[in-house]
Formats: sequence, structure tokens, C-alpha cells
Amino acid sequence: MKLLEPLVINTLTLPNRVLVPAMVTRLSGEDGFVNQAVIDRYVRYAQGHVGLIVVEATAIHGAKSGPLLRLSDTVFIPGHRELVHRVRDAGPSKIVPQIIHFMKVARSGWRQTIDQLSPAEIDLIVEQFGAAAGRAREAGYDGVELHSAHAYTLSSFLSRHNKRRDEYDGRTLEGRLRLFGRVMARVRDVVGADFPVGIRFLAEEAIKDGYGLPDAQRIALRMAQMGANYISLSIGGKFEDAVHKPGQPLYPYTGYSGDKCMPGEWYPPLPHAHLAAGIKEYINAKGFRVPVVSVGKISDPADAERLLQEGKADIIGMARQLLADPDWARKVKEGRPERIVRCIYCNVCKQLDENFKLVSCFLWPKDAIQAPVEDLSGDGPRWPGGDAALTATVKDGAIRLAWRRAEGGDITGYDVFRSEDDGRATIVEAVKAPKFTDRVVLGGLTYEYHVMAHDKSGRHSLPSNAVRVAMPLPEFGSSAVPAPEESNHA
Repeated sequence: MKLLEPLVINTLTLPNRVLVPAMVTRLSGEDGFVNQAVIDRYVRYAQGHVGLIVVEATAIHGAKSGPLLRLSDTVFIPGHRELVHRVRDAGPSKIVPQIIHFMKVARSGWRQTIDQLSPAEIDLIVEQFGAAAGRAREAGYDGVELHSAHAYTLSSFLSRHNKRRDEYDGRTLEGRLRLFGRVMARVRDVVGADFPVGIRFLAEEAIKDGYGLPDAQRIALRMAQMGANYISLSIGGKFEDAVHKPGQPLYPYTGYSGDKCMPGEWYPPLPHAHLAAGIKEYINAKGFRVPVVSVGKISDPADAERLLQEGKADIIGMARQLLADPDWARKVKEGRPERIVRCIYCNVCKQLDENFKLVSCFLWPKDAIQAPVEDLSGDGPRWPGGDAALTATVKDGAIRLAWRRAEGGDITGYDVFRSEDDGRATIVEAVKAPKFTDRVVLGGLTYEYHVMAHDKSGRHSLPSNAVRVAMPLPEFGSSAVPAPEESNHA
């Protein structure tokens, strides 16, 4: 299985092709130091055998931004060194920090833009990236990732919304790339050629007049030309279409671009895979073999393996899925994919981050701040008397399901499966209580449902009894179907 094969990145060998991208946790304090809760979060990924762990965005400067990890001073190195040590003790994973520069935002909705930066301020940013990368190496990390995505400084220079008219001129691709080039060169000067340096940037801005795949292909090529050791892709997450909440600073994932960045359950699986494939194909054709990370609603091991086998990606990135179940890679390796706790893309984690709260997963046990450790002892959930007594009723254009509570173990929820017109049954929702209302059904189609209870380790009950519902067509006052109009074209 290619997903489980090692991959060499510069001097680093990843144990497999699974990567957890940087994901905000809000576990650190305002002081920016690594604490025990932060260590526990990343140790769980290592216990789950994630190939490459990318630590959440870590600031290279001292600007205020709430609970945010920092590498802006040597005083932060001991905490990061302990994090690396604990991760290495926990499993085979490799670990790198994502280092970030961001500009000022205010609760009024005002934000600093890159055209307001002086040449001296830009020079300082270059030096800060180099110094932070050096501290990452001193702390013992396996490499470093430069954050050039979303609403942050490097990404804003790459954007087609770049309004500068100097050497960083937003009207030319070379002008937009100039700051990245300077940063990459400075980082290499500090860490050397043998230290892995990855990049995260946007395959598509997903905003009006923002760049798309053609620009992204050329941006990726420049990154490869400058010695990037892997390229991790994301989408959107921009300030330009963010929705301002009175009294709160702008949050760059509230608009359409934020929706695209973290696609919810209403999006199909793999909505962005074609972008990673297009970038990989382009840079490979130019003679570069820099590993490309594909992300975006990839949770099924079969989908992940297919992307690798078809040459559409070199590494598979999963943020929300690995938050839901850090043991994903280990369960795949052990031949137990059915035990994976599947992310349902409800985006509760995103909502917590948006409201400046500690980021956890809806599928974890109530009040947990870390993913539970898998329990292999005892039996999994079961239905009382062997019968879930699943029922379905139709009301107001929706199908309402109800069933008995499961017994045994630490029950954390229920997966609801649905098939349409005798097609394949897939999970449509995970719920805590033994009830669910399906509001995305269409008259004239037949649906079949079953549910399975699961515990905190991903153990499932047997499927419940199945219920079948033929949704009636609504009445619109006439049963007559108009005939298509004839078209007379000369």
C-alpha cells in the first residue's frame, strides 16, 4: 500500500505518506509557550503513527494574537525542544513547526495591508523568518514549514490583490513572488541545505479577482526552483471576503473563501484533489519531483491510496479527520479501517476556533480536550436485546429517525447510514442522541437507513434494523406535466 510506504524528504525519511497539516488548537496561553496540553495534542498524533506532524502556526514575531505558539525569541526554544522529545518517544512520526508572520487586525474590523509596510519592515520580516527557522533547528525539529497561505503576510504578497508598486509589484508574478524568494533564501542561509523546508500556500484564493490554478502552478514551480522540500496546498481562508462580527477582529474563514478552505458535509469528498494533481503534473513536467500534499475532505483510506497510485499526490494531508481520530494511520496499517472514527465535517472545530475557544472534536467524549486513547479491552456497543428498534416517519418534507440507546462501553455517538434508490449506503451524519432528522431528501426517491453505535475507540455495534422510506412527490395543484416546447431554428 503506497500510503504506508516511506518517503524521503531531503535528509528526512517519513514513515508513511500521511500528514496532519497545521491546525489551530488554542491550547497555548497568551504567553505563547508550549504547555502540557499542547504536548498532549501532538503526542496523540505520534501515537497514531502520523507520518509528518505539522505543529500549528507558530509566530516569528511578538505581535498580539491571543493564544498562539511562538518562536520569536530563544526563550521559547526549551518548550519546543520538550515537545519534539515527547513526540519522538511516542511513535515513529516526524515533526516540523509551521512558522508564520501576520499583520495587525483590530476589533473595529480594520486590518493592516501589505501596501502599508515600509521597506525596513519588510527587511525585518525576512530576518524574522530566518531567525525562527534557526530556532526550530536548534529545538530539534525535523524541518520547518513556511506559512504562505490564507490571510497572512507571505500569502498576501502572492495574491493578485497585492497593491504594491515597488519591487514587490502586485501587477507581475515576479513582483508577487519576490518576498517569498527573499524569505526562502534567508531561511536556507540560516538552516543550511540539509534541513528540510516545506511550504504551505494556496492552490486557489477563492475570492473575486484572486488567483487560480494557472498562477498556483507557476508559484509552485518557483518554490521548487528555490529548493522547497515539499509543497502543501490549501484553499481560500482570506480576509477579503471575511464577515466582520462587531467587537471582534476579522476571522478569515467566515466568507466563501473560508467555506472552501474547510469544506463542510454538504461538499463532496475530495473537492480540491484536482488542484493538487494539476500542480504536481505541472512541476513534474518541468523536471521537479518535489512532493505535493493533497488536502480537503480526504478521510477514506481507499480514496487516499487512489490519489497516490494515480500520481495525483505524493502525501495525503488530513486536518479534521486526524483531529477526530489521530489513530487513522495506525488503524489502516493494522488492517482495521472499520475502526476509524470518521470525520463528518460538521465543522464544530472551525466554529470553536472562530469564537476563540479551545478547539476539540464533536465526536470525542463530552468535555474532552484531547482525542481519547483507543481501548482494545472488552466488548463494543450493543443494542438492548439485540434490537435497535429503528423507526422512520415523514413530516414536512423530512425523514425523522429514532432508535433505542445502545449499551456497553463508553458510547460516544451513532453513525447514520443512508442509501438512495438501492445505491451504496454511506454515513450522512453522526449524532450524540438516538434521533436524527434528514432534511436533504427528495420526493420521488426511495431511501434506506440503518444506524451503528460507536464508542470512544471507534468500535461499532452491529448495524441496526434497516428502514425503507419512499418519499412522496409533493403536489403543486396539477398532475399534468407540460410537454416540451418545439424549437424551430432556421
